[in-house]
Amino acid sequence: MIGAIVSGAAGRMGQRIIRVISETEGIKLAGALDHPHHKSLGRDAGEVAAVGRLGIPIQSDIDKILPQAQVVIEFSAPEATLAHLDSISKAGKAMVIGTTGFRAEDQAYIRKQGEYIPVVFSPNMSVGVNMLFQLLPQIAKSLGHDYDIEIVEAHHRFKKDAPSGTALKMAQVIAEGRHQNLSETACYGRHGVVGERKSDEIGVHAVRAGDIVGTHTVLFSCLGESLEITHRAHSRDAFARGAVVAAKFAARAQPKLYDMQAVLGF
Repeated sequence: MIGAIVSGAAGRMGQRIIRVISETEGIKLAGALDHPHHKSLGRDAGEVAAVGRLGIPIQSDIDKILPQAQVVIEFSAPEATLAHLDSISKAGKAMVIGTTGFRAEDQAYIRKQGEYIPVVFSPNMSVGVNMLFQLLPQIAKSLGHDYDIEIVEAHHRFKKDAPSGTALKMAQVIAEGRHQNLSETACYGRHGVVGERKSDEIGVHAVRAGDIVGTHTVLFSCLGESLEITHRAHSRDAFARGAVVAAKFAARAQPKLYDMQAVLGF
């Protein structure tokens, strides 16, 4: 039986992950974490997630509960994730990172830790989105520079980072498919008199409203036709199930940095 710690346990994603763990064979909740000032600190994680009492209080010190688990599932803030990764690496445990909003140097640190422990790092853990990560560069390469590419993502009003990690990953794989450097061709929103659109531009736009779980649309458009591909999350369950699958994979994997496409066998 794999013991998993959920970090960000009182958050929207954390609660869904705890529910999925309670329904999944071969894995159990071994600990729950959230930040020191969270109002749910000390409460039973199962009661917070509405799955019934589990006898596991939400705590703020990862070092106290790490010995009880083989893997940590992290959906929190970048600062907390990096601090936890340091403790997890020293303890020789595995980690699944669904947190987004990292800087380039943070991502480099995560890649480095993948040399010592198994780390699954993905901005989106749904099967559908990871299938798109496979398909989008092929489509972009086949259509070529005659087609303008725009990415529009929409999330709930509480999301703190923009654009979403998923939208950035989509832009990255598209740029790779067209043999471009994303840092040179990305256009994050437009305002004012910006001139005509450049042919190699990849537009990325963020919408924040209400309780939208997550919608990503990639538009390929030329003079005469358009192709739109949309992934729409109906609930957080798709992400939570993917995170639990990733945790079971990571707990048995060799030290390395993995993405969800590796976990899913794409």
